[in-house]
Amino acid sequence: MLQNEIKASFIELGKFLSQFSENNTVKNDSVLNNNLFYNDFLDLIELSQSHNGWYTSENVFFSLNSWSEALTENNLNQWISKYSFECVRKDKKTKSVAIILAGNIPLVGFHDFLSVLISGYEVLVKTSSNDQHLLPFLAKYLIAVAPELEHKITFTEGKLENFDAVIATGSNNTARYFEYYFKDKPSIIRKSRNSVAVLNGNESKEQMIALGEDIFRYFGLGCRNVSKLFVPKNYNFDLFFNGMFPYQDVIKYEKYANNYDYNKAVFLMSNFKLLDNEFLTIKEDTSYASPIASVFYEFYDDLNDLKKRLETDKDLIQCIVSNDIIESSIEFGQTQKPNLWDYADNVDTIAFLMEI
Repeated sequence: MLQNEIKASFIELGKFLSQFSENNTVKNDSVLNNNLFYNDFLDLIELSQSHNGWYTSENVFFSLNSWSEALTENNLNQWISKYSFECVRKDKKTKSVAIILAGNIPLVGFHDFLSVLISGYEVLVKTSSNDQHLLPFLAKYLIAVAPELEHKITFTEGKLENFDAVIATGSNNTARYFEYYFKDKPSIIRKSRNSVAVLNGNESKEQMIALGEDIFRYFGLGCRNVSKLFVPKNYNFDLFFNGMFPYQDVIKYEKYANNYDYNKAVFLMSNFKLLDNEFLTIKEDTSYASPIASVFYEFYDDLNDLKKRLETDKDLIQCIVSNDIIESSIEFGQTQKPNLWDYADNVDTIAFLMEI
């Protein structure tokens, strides 16, 4: 199957996803196979929260919208144009790549799925028990658009067998298991990471509101969510909390509220000093990984020293957000909108696949 045909099927998938929005879902009769898939996908979106309590329709729609914007011809061409796929085309045996997916946020493993297929390989997918429905549905749509893909996509719930390489995502504990189990296979093993924001006190209220998106989107469950702030000595948190205020309705979600109450109680019983706005606690802590409904912070004296610290800890950090005071940092509000060429853990997935 030619790469252009695979690319074209994902472009059609992007058009299909573009119909679905939290505030403006409108059926487009020009979209391929809409009669077969549109209503069933709406039903699946409505049922997503029953499959995973964190998958609210708002967050599922956000993920779908992000992928619909990414899967355009221009974006796909820009992404793959820097690679040579000749080694795959000349390989007489089509190789199979296993991907083991996390389930913390909707469609979190879609980029790996796309990367394997666009590279010309077969994909063997082991979904998370927390996200077993969205990706298989989208795979069915792709196969309806391009039937030849049926022989390139396999989902399994059992033991992974007959594959040539693996991309696995999990916690630090599961990563140790993956590293042992797949020691004889080419692999990308992703561990837990967190994202940070570096503030200097000169940020605008609009930037702080945008930072709230980086903190609260997906309830903070993603590795691209900001869980740690670095602030200068004597930083005034008033502007930060003013920026968080528009997200106050997050406390109305029961699972989030339960985590807020529990983690706040644990902090208070441990006599930790907290700042609190009744739906988010912030606590001074050197760790990068904060519990749900909380953000850690740490003071810094010298920005250059902080840059050295962040470089030293780069394997613990997924994204850095700042007001352009840290090189290669991301703008406020953009952590959950990566481009196709923004690779998890800064490991180039396509380059890896070209070497297997």
